[in-house]
Amino acid sequence: MTVAEATPDLDFDWDDKSFLGHPKGLGYLAFTEAWERFSYYGMQTLLVLYMVNFLLKPEEVGSVAGIEQLRALYGGLEGQAFASAIFGTYAASVYLTPILGGWIADRLLGKRRTVLLGAITMALGHFLMAFNVTFLFALLCLIIGSGMFKGNIASQVGSLYKPEDLRRADAFQIFYLGINAGVIASPFIVGTLGETVGWHWGFGAAGVGMLIGLGIYVAGQKYLPKEHFDVPGKEAAAAAKAPRDPMTRQDWLATLALVLLIPVMAIAIVPNNQIFNAYLVWGDQQFALYWAGEKLPTSWLISLDAVVSVSFLAGVAAFYRWWKTRWQEPDELTKIIIGSLFSIGGMACLYMAAATTPPGEKIGLFWPVMFHIVNSIGFAHMLPVSLALFARLAPKQINATVIGLYYLAFFAGNALVGYVGGWFETMPVTQFWLIHMGFAATAGVIFVLFKLLLAPRLMHRAHSEDVALA
Repeated sequence: MTVAEATPDLDFDWDDKSFLGHPKGLGYLAFTEAWERFSYYGMQTLLVLYMVNFLLKPEEVGSVAGIEQLRALYGGLEGQAFASAIFGTYAASVYLTPILGGWIADRLLGKRRTVLLGAITMALGHFLMAFNVTFLFALLCLIIGSGMFKGNIASQVGSLYKPEDLRRADAFQIFYLGINAGVIASPFIVGTLGETVGWHWGFGAAGVGMLIGLGIYVAGQKYLPKEHFDVPGKEAAAAAKAPRDPMTRQDWLATLALVLLIPVMAIAIVPNNQIFNAYLVWGDQQFALYWAGEKLPTSWLISLDAVVSVSFLAGVAAFYRWWKTRWQEPDELTKIIIGSLFSIGGMACLYMAAATTPPGEKIGLFWPVMFHIVNSIGFAHMLPVSLALFARLAPKQINATVIGLYYLAFFAGNALVGYVGGWFETMPVTQFWLIHMGFAATAGVIFVLFKLLLAPRLMHRAHSEDVALA
């Protein structure tokens, strides 16, 4: 068990069902995460468009502190390729720092204090985005703050339940719905302000959203289980010195299984995460985004994706609830394999969008909309399932740290997104999306091999009730 669990909160109501059948603390965590995602995805939606259309233009780029040194590190890249490289490094780094954040929470500050410090640092970063000169420092603040925030708030969702409480899987489903609610709203507010009023207005709105999330989290502290860091005086010192259960062979096998899944997940998420990079640049240049003769903000494509994702998260969950009343429900890895097939189909839609549009004409929205639908079904089968699987299998002694390791997949995946995104202007668009189809297919094949060869030995601790979409 963790040090925190050595002194369980006897006053916490473990059977609380006041929020949609779940503890009230889940509501505060979900709404905190919704506003944090509002700010994060609002900024990320604008980031590449901001760099390509404004910041990296010759008349503006000179005002950014440290930008030429960064350009030298990337071998002198220019324009869209440079923007893609910056995006990839930023998006990857955001998912590397949760390992440090998990260690800080487990060993030094506790999850609550670490989340609070992370939220404050992220808010600072969003407001610094409002100035050209502090652009790179703002990204650094967002990277560090997100590392302290991300893994620890997800880990707190699991801490609301006893180990045998089957509501945990549904809790992560609700948590993901909160994430998508923030993603839906942010392009309409942050994206519209940034594209139509001024880029820095959009980034400022993202900062306000982060402050709202911070306020909600502070208000919900009394509804979260106490950690040993919250126990005063001698009791806290005793808790910190309390012996922890040693890692068993079973614990090491579970950890090995999760580590082996990380690089495969990295390959699998590249097609989905390219939405925020080259896909937005392509849509801004080539999609027929017009209504009543007016061009709609390109960032609204992210709201479209979020609306579809939320719909299919709920729809897929309902489908499997119906399915298991008649047949055996697929296990976690089977669902992830199904998700890989849909990811391949999503990339095929983008290939068709490019292949069927005559040169010089704007791309109609049929194939892009089909992409968002098919890809979202794949998303619903992969990311919530994998996060719940990590939360379930992660040994209690290193729970927050292993949740941080989960985000290594996003570190590697987003680094690939940035690197591959730099090819966008160097090859036919059809070839670009075929490469992404290959990423999805490769991951799917490896998931199949993992299920057939390794899962029976390494994944036997996972049960059907732990599936996020069960």
